[in-house]
Amino acid sequence: MTSARTFSDSLQGRNIKPARHDEGLEGTTSRVGFLLLSNFSLPSFTQSLDTLVTANLIQAHAFEFVIFGLTEEDVLSDLGIPIGVNQVIDAANTAQLDALIVCGGLRTPCNMTRQLGEILKKTAAQGVALGGLWNGAWFLAEAGLLDGYRCAIHPEQRLALTEIAPTTQVTNVTHMVDRDRLTAASPNGAFYMLLEWIRGLYGCGLVNGVVDILAFDMTRVRAVTGARYRNLSPSLQEVISLMEANLEDPLQVDQLAHYAGKSRRQIERLFSEQLGTTPQRHYLELRITEARRLLQHSSLSVIEVGLACGFVTSSHFSKCYTEYFGHRPSKEIRLDRRMDPLYRKTP
Repeated sequence: MTSARTFSDSLQGRNIKPARHDEGLEGTTSRVGFLLLSNFSLPSFTQSLDTLVTANLIQAHAFEFVIFGLTEEDVLSDLGIPIGVNQVIDAANTAQLDALIVCGGLRTPCNMTRQLGEILKKTAAQGVALGGLWNGAWFLAEAGLLDGYRCAIHPEQRLALTEIAPTTQVTNVTHMVDRDRLTAASPNGAFYMLLEWIRGLYGCGLVNGVVDILAFDMTRVRAVTGARYRNLSPSLQEVISLMEANLEDPLQVDQLAHYAGKSRRQIERLFSEQLGTTPQRHYLELRITEARRLLQHSSLSVIEVGLACGFVTSSHFSKCYTEYFGHRPSKEIRLDRRMDPLYRKTP
């Protein structure tokens, strides 16, 4: 196999090669437990699960998960859909976890049993990170496990949490990661909560890979792009935006400079000083990155993808793609979520 050319720092994290489940990649596996409470928010739970499974598509076996219940019976979600559990929760079977996330919902009763409180306290004492979805933070607070922490909780339960946990800083944000406490007030909050936690475990590369796969709407793409380039000068941000808007018919550097109101030399200096690369290389890497995304997540042919990303000939496209990824575009993994073998449930 041809050795891959290295991407510049600004785009390297977006081009992690997806791993097949049989590649046997070495690395750490983090174990996450989800405790489902009655009427839990199914969208928040599935968003969390999808984030972890998507991470496994990129880094094989990065996460394993187990679904807990208070009893052996299926747990009814807020949508009336029952979800089966793997195990009945107790302090013994949470000891090996890296994180335990309590999944609540709008209609989840805020009733803490003595048994659940003891389990949560013992789990925290074992060094396991604790999380809460929707009103899950209420149960952590009731057990005294949010004292001195910041947290996020659905607005319906903010006042109740404030009353039972006066030393907890109850925020109005959708998610909060404060040391070993992870809380989210909505499905979107659950997504960003786990991204922040994953970043702490595995770094920005894996996070960017997950975002690129799940960022199927342009609103999120713009948000992620803005965050990625927010430390760059306005002029450089403008040039990069022009590049991203003109992948199919790439502009020349002189054209980019003209539209940005700068000279070619000024543009080249901005790329060199702030990104450590050249305009031409960054533009090519943007096009190659988009080509890889289209190959993985669309039914377009290799020729169609090449044309959509500004490559006039298939031979040039194949040459550039092989230089960066070490294989021809025809050999790229076509990700099919329906046949995903990386849902790693613990029996």
